[in-house]
Amino acid sequence: MQPDTDQRRHSPAAERNSPYILAALQRLLPDRGTLLEIASGTGQHAAFCAAGLPGWQWQPSDCAADALASIAAWCAGNDRVLPPMELDVLAPVWFAAARQFDAIYCANMIHISPWACTAALMRGAARHLTVQGVLITYGPYLVDTVQTAPSNLAFDADLRARNAAWGLRRLSDVAAQAAAAGLHLRETLNLPANNLMLVWERG
Repeated sequence: MQPDTDQRRHSPAAERNSPYILAALQRLLPDRGTLLEIASGTGQHAAFCAAGLPGWQWQPSDCAADALASIAAWCAGNDRVLPPMELDVLAPVWFAAARQFDAIYCANMIHISPWACTAALMRGAARHLTVQGVLITYGPYLVDTVQTAPSNLAFDADLRARNAAWGLRRLSDVAAQAAAAGLHLRETLNLPANNLMLVWERG
């Protein structure tokens, strides 16, 4: 029985950005593999991108149990998308049994979570990526050598007003956490709305 599509939550930003994200993933990823999505949110990225990556099996996840019904509803009918699972990056163990993925994808979590989640994401990716696997993160960042767009400065202020533990992160700080886990930045893609897609791989 398929989930009720009325359970779908909707993010206008996810709807706007999904085509650009998919185009980038199609360029970055090989023809087939297994992908773990961290912080799937509404499930719109999973539904749109999995449909455009026919050789990939997609494992969506989110730390919020009440998000899983929306993810399942968006992805209903695509048998290459596994049932969404509850996953907190801060947990010391992500899976009961060792699992390896060719790619791990995480959008818009780093700035909407405590800073400790970034280090945990990097450590977990290092544990669960295949030897040639990549971690792909997406969202706005502060880059020391680039003037920050006014819209991103306003977004950062709004996030910090909502939760003092949130906020846009400096790319250099994120890279330091990645390096501590044995990952380094391979590639940076500039996407619309002042977002970056970052590709991390083993050092």
